[in-house]
Amino acid sequence: MTLTTSALELDQACADAVEQARTAAITRAGVLEVGEHLGVQAEDARVATHLFACDHPGYPGWRWSVTVVRASRARVVTVSEVTLLPGEGALLAPRWVPWADRIGPKDITPGVIAPTAVDDVRLEPGYTGGEYAADTDPAEASQIRALVAELGLGRERVLSQVGRDEAAERWLAGVGGPETAMANQAPGDCGTCGFLIGLRGDLGRMFGVCANELSPSDGAVVSMEHGCGGHSDVSDPSRGVDLSIPVWDTISVDVGLFD
Repeated sequence: MTLTTSALELDQACADAVEQARTAAITRAGVLEVGEHLGVQAEDARVATHLFACDHPGYPGWRWSVTVVRASRARVVTVSEVTLLPGEGALLAPRWVPWADRIGPKDITPGVIAPTAVDDVRLEPGYTGGEYAADTDPAEASQIRALVAELGLGRERVLSQVGRDEAAERWLAGVGGPETAMANQAPGDCGTCGFLIGLRGDLGRMFGVCANELSPSDGAVVSMEHGCGGHSDVSDPSRGVDLSIPVWDTISVDVGLFD
């Protein structure tokens, strides 16, 4: 098979340098076997590329590419480049994905760093006060923010409204949400459970943290409408049962005992 292009004229001396190109490929290949000659194509004036199959089982569809060149008015052809290139149907590595896009939910493990973008809409500067920005008098809040910024106190960034909304949607749709099998069969809601530790701020109206060691949600954020079988209002089955006091008959005598 001969690969040619209509726009460029294939230099005959370069086209005939098949064995020279094969030798260069074998020298470069090492353990990656060089197979049959697949063709030659013109790259430029007096520049051509020979293609050879790669017979190594680990590189199906790949091919050796050897570019040869002949100087103007010269008869000698020299090798310019040898490389291994993927062909049609070649086995390729997955497309490279930037590190920031590779880390997904629950992917952070010991040693994994997940940088947060400077313009992340889920966060805002800490000196704004976040959801507590309106808790104090505007003039007083302005002075506090200025002091915090000057002294470098407080968190550098806090959750924005977008960040809080996204967290709420994620938690409602998660295992601690109100529409789970556990919640549907629970004897009561987490909002009425004594083991619930409330959150502060806007999210505290909808969520809390479970503190019941017997619950699968122990230490996790749960919706006020979530629930499980460990609700604090579920009484012990042994409680509330009227156990009668044993009666000892001290009047009658069982005569048979003395026979």
